[in-house]
Amino acid sequence: MNAQPAAPKPAPGGARAARKRQAVVRAARDLFLRDGFGVGMDAIAAEAGVSKVTVYNHFGSKEALFTAVVAGALDEPLHQGPEGPDLSRLADAEDLRAALTDAGHAWARAVRADEEGRALRTLVATELHRFPELGRAWRAHGPAGHHPAVADALRTLADRGLLEIPDLEVAVLQLYSLLVFPQMVFEQYGTELAEDLSERLVTDGVEMFLRRYAP
Repeated sequence: MNAQPAAPKPAPGGARAARKRQAVVRAARDLFLRDGFGVGMDAIAAEAGVSKVTVYNHFGSKEALFTAVVAGALDEPLHQGPEGPDLSRLADAEDLRAALTDAGHAWARAVRADEEGRALRTLVATELHRFPELGRAWRAHGPAGHHPAVADALRTLADRGLLEIPDLEVAVLQLYSLLVFPQMVFEQYGTELAEDLSERLVTDGVEMFLRRYAP
């Protein structure tokens, strides 16, 4: 009888483990941008100041680590300080449409200004040709896992009855598609959206999203 594969061990928890995980992601991000996906896990561990065992305990594989780096970069514009879009506050807003529109404008501006995120997206497009396993790891992660801040915000809005979301993964991708994907598509062609057009896309995008999901 064939043995069943062992279940993956849960990632370490606690504040100290979280700091180590953050250090590993930051080190991996720097080295992936500099050397591509071919960089060794030994080099990433050394850059983070941890052991290679610690890296594998947190991520399991280099593909999973790369996915975590890119997913973190996608949500990073949502954590740009007091002037950035804070989706976690949407559920407490008096006017959800106005709050989501304001957050969308700030989000689009942050994406346009995020040069390192742009470099990572370019790296992904390049490395997928050499390392197709990256695509498989990305698909296995799922949209909600790629965009945890967006997924958490929409889940909270649905839990409080402010939105009706039958399929969270679809809603996450639709919100991204309406508000920020146009910025990313234009930049891949070496240009960017005019600010006026970007603002109109966000305003209309929020309207379309709420028409679909408002109770």
